[in-house]
Order: sequence, then C-alpha cells, then structure tokens
Amino acid sequence: MNAEELHRNAIVVDGLVISKWSREVFEDMHSGGITAVNCTCSVWEGLHDTLVNVAQWKSWFNEHADILLPVHTTTDIEKAKRENRVGIILGWQNTSGVEDRLELVAVFKSLGVGVMQLTYNTQNLVGSGCYETNDSGLSDYGRGLIDEMNRVGVVVDLSHVGARTSEDAIRYSKAPVAYSHCCPSALLDHPRNKTDAQLKLIVEHGGFIGVTTYPSFLPRGAESSVDDCVAAIDYVVDLVGEDRVGIGTDFTQGQDAAFFDWLSLDKGHGRRLIVRDWDVAPQPIGLQRLSEFPNLTGAMVRRGWSETRIRKVLGENWVSFLREVWGE
Repeated sequence: MNAEELHRNAIVVDGLVISKWSREVFEDMHSGGITAVNCTCSVWEGLHDTLVNVAQWKSWFNEHADILLPVHTTTDIEKAKRENRVGIILGWQNTSGVEDRLELVAVFKSLGVGVMQLTYNTQNLVGSGCYETNDSGLSDYGRGLIDEMNRVGVVVDLSHVGARTSEDAIRYSKAPVAYSHCCPSALLDHPRNKTDAQLKLIVEHGGFIGVTTYPSFLPRGAESSVDDCVAAIDYVVDLVGEDRVGIGTDFTQGQDAAFFDWLSLDKGHGRRLIVRDWDVAPQPIGLQRLSEFPNLTGAMVRRGWSETRIRKVLGENWVSFLREVWGE
C-alpha cells in the first residue's frame, strides 16, 4: 500500500490544533484527511469567555455540518471516518475556564470538552506551569479537579505543565494522562520539552504522548522539515514503544502576531514569558498547512516504518487511549 492510499484509509488524529478557526481551516483539515482533532477553545479565558467560545463551536457545527462532526465518544471518531467528516474534540490548554468551581467540569464535559490541560505555562489554582521559576507541585484543589476529571471522563493534559506538578498528576490520577503535544528535550533543551525520564514515567503509568511538529521545539527550529518531525516521533517510539505515541501538531494556521503575544504573556496580559524572534510561528517545510498532513505519512514510509506502526501513530493509538479515559 502506497503512502497516499495508506493515509486515505487510516484513522488520523491530531492531538492539538490551535489555529484561527475558519471555513478555510476546516476545509484544510478535511482535505488533509484528518479524522479527528483536539481543537483548543480556551487558554487564558475564564468561565464567561470560555462559554462564548464553546457556543461559537456549536454554531460552527451547524454551519459546517457537511465536513465537521462534534466528538463526544470514540464512536463519534469512527463515525467521522465513515462519513468523511472531521471529528472535533473540544479541548482546553488551561483550567481557568472552570475558575474555582469543580462542578463545572461535568457541565463542560456534557458540552463536548473532552481534554483539559491543567495549567498553561504558569501558576494557577491547580499547580505550576513549565515557565514558573518555582514548581510547588499539584495543589489539593488540583487533586480535587483531577478526581472530577477522572469521574466524568476528561483527559488530563500536561503538555505545558511544570515538571513537579506533572509528576504529581501522573502518579495521582486514577485514569491515564497525556502530554498531548510535546517534544523530547534530548533533541532540544527547551522549557516546553520533556526529558526521557518524564516521557518514560507517563507511559509507565499508562499515559500517552502526542509528539508536536512545532518547529520551535525541534533541533533545527524554523529550518525543520516534515522528516525532522517524524524523526522526533521515531525518537519517542524508540524510547517508550509504539503503542502509546501519536501526533499533536500544535498547528497555528492563520494566527497573527497579536495572538502569539497573547499566548506569550502570563495570563495573556502580564509578564513576558516567551521572547520570540518571529511574529508568526513558522511551520515545518512540507507541512505548512493542515491540508499537507499526508506528507507526514509519506515521511513515515520513507523512514521505513511498518504499516502497523504508521496506522498506530497516525491515530489508532489516540483512539485507544481516549476510549480508556472517556469510557466509550
């Protein structure tokens, strides 16, 4: 089976996209053969603005029903594949959306939010982010939040979470947890990348690793190609095995400099966390748009991966993990 046919027939899951949502982006995801994607609908926002964002997604589901399908269960992902639509998993990159009300986790779960990252780069009520000077670990409130996420079936995401808080969460959670979008620090020493020990620990506890294609986290930076992305995935697979690894591109298609400024500041308006030498994040050569997703499959074939491994990493592993956490 050639790369084009393999990609077309495979279940393809992207564990994190934070693009500027539009019909153009939705069409690119569709033409790129993406079966399901975790779409960020909350970062620094509180309860009100997060609800507004979720409501906007509800409108988009109606407006673009020809190519989008809301995902609440893994059965919905299978349905999206059968119907040639893109399954949308609503996800958060922070837990500020529930503010200090744990009972709201179940409310947002009912609205389709299936993934919540505990913290985004800095300290919140739950614990520390990866850009905090001092990581004090998971708070008692954070333990209560994880209990509720476990109870209702929301994925605990640790991609931007500090090392100590992450380890606490991995060991405390009754359900397996995820780094939905990260790269190994063995390839590039970066605050957002994870050490071999961290990657091994999450998998030892049944967790999942989505490897990002974000060039800033790869050794060659803006010069990174789609083959460099697959090399990073290969490194993680060699480290932890091929059954708990997938893709979380962290794609930012269509976003502008103001958006990246908002992400780069603490809480969106405070101290500067990230000093950039670019206005808009570069994308890998060969993966400039979500429509070019099949090029990842082509790079996997060039690297000599078996069809079984390719299918697992493209999406089957994500579906298995999500079924464990969501329960259906």
